[in-house]
Amino acid sequence: MKKKPTFGQALSCIVFMFAAIGIGKGIFKFGIQQLLLLSAAYAAVLGKRLGYSYQEMEEGISEKLKQSMPTMYIIMTVGIVVGTWIYSGTVPMMIYYGLKLISPSLFLVTAFIIVGIVSTATGTAWGSTATAGVALMGVASQMGIPLGMAAGAIIAGGVFGDKMSPLSDTTNLAPMVSGAELFEHIRHMFYTTIPAAIISLVVYFAVGSRFAGMEAGNSESVGLLMANLDAMYNWSILLMLPVAIILVGSMKKMPTVPLMLLSSVVAVILGATIHGFALGDGVSAMVSGFNVNMVAAKGLNPDTIIAPVLKLANRGGIKSMMNIVITIICGYSFAGIIEKIGCLEAIMELFSAKISKVWQLIGVTIIGSLVMVFTAGVASVAFIMIGTLLKDTYKKMGLHAKNLSRTLEDSATMWLPFVPWGASGIFYMEVLGVDVAHYGIWAISCYLGIVMSMFCAFTGFGIARIGKDAEANKGKALETALTND
Repeated sequence: MKKKPTFGQALSCIVFMFAAIGIGKGIFKFGIQQLLLLSAAYAAVLGKRLGYSYQEMEEGISEKLKQSMPTMYIIMTVGIVVGTWIYSGTVPMMIYYGLKLISPSLFLVTAFIIVGIVSTATGTAWGSTATAGVALMGVASQMGIPLGMAAGAIIAGGVFGDKMSPLSDTTNLAPMVSGAELFEHIRHMFYTTIPAAIISLVVYFAVGSRFAGMEAGNSESVGLLMANLDAMYNWSILLMLPVAIILVGSMKKMPTVPLMLLSSVVAVILGATIHGFALGDGVSAMVSGFNVNMVAAKGLNPDTIIAPVLKLANRGGIKSMMNIVITIICGYSFAGIIEKIGCLEAIMELFSAKISKVWQLIGVTIIGSLVMVFTAGVASVAFIMIGTLLKDTYKKMGLHAKNLSRTLEDSATMWLPFVPWGASGIFYMEVLGVDVAHYGIWAISCYLGIVMSMFCAFTGFGIARIGKDAEANKGKALETALTND
């Protein structure tokens, strides 16, 4: 007979995972995959004691992996995009002209805005980070901008755009689970997301002033890098065609993976026709990534390519994403078991039973979302679990469902980059080459989301109540009717 886990038993799984990762990775430098599997083993032992069979827990893992497959498809496709966009010269051209046009003093502000715009247009923080973000990291490395600082601004811009885009999966899932309308949800996020973004931009502007004199100091190395890129590629406006395909296709709500693959195929064709690279090398770049040895087909000696260009260019391909995929599988092994045996529900039930004020409800939503995110490493689990458990509580307290959906985004979506064993954290570290410890403090708007959310909760600013909204809507309807008459 199956038993429901106590709060202590449920919490022990979370504590064990944090301890295993903190000690195992922090002190003994073990791989994150092994530690996640160790945590899954602990949860499995607890599940067995509660009366669950190993077959049932395996089903829990399989269910989570099934849910994660679209994410893993995107991750592998991103590897293809990066490899082919470097082969085509799309990313190198963005780096080349970025070095010419972007001022070091305004780099952080520019990076946040550029990636934010791309992410809003495409609905994906990952896609914008792996394309525009990769190019901007190349610019930062040559300008002497600290890479952790640059990565933080890029990630913050990507997550901001993802959160505000009607094309984003999380932006659609949060209101769907909470019972709010999509565009109503997006408008309600202005209260917390826009102030957080403005504060970030002010900080980036202030910090950026220290880089004002870096143009002259790096002119020689930048000039050498640009000369190398000039020798490797033939610049043409056509090289932006893969970007246009992604942007236009996203706005037309075309499926993400086919759209990215189409962009990659076009990139391969461009690389072969415009630069004279071997077509077979373009196909290889899809799997193994781009390598500067491919420029030999153009008659250029790869040995003449300087180290910074090698670092920028030798990347991408499906193989480069395999570490992320393996880590997601290990992480979902743990998340699948603790969800199956009822640990997440047991934790949230205790919290929700002690709520009597608005700030407590918002606070519990934030804490619960953060626990879920740091446990499962994905926002969808937090949305589904917390949204389902607290939905009725918001209604009973007279709060509109869009308060719940916004808080879920402020906590779960915005904090994903800070989970080093989660899919997003691993993705950003792999693609940008910077650890969470170095970029975390600079992803300012990501952690300010919960600060702004609690500010609204305590002051009542931006808190929508069911009664007031209903009266406001009636008033607008009456005013419209009188005007029409």
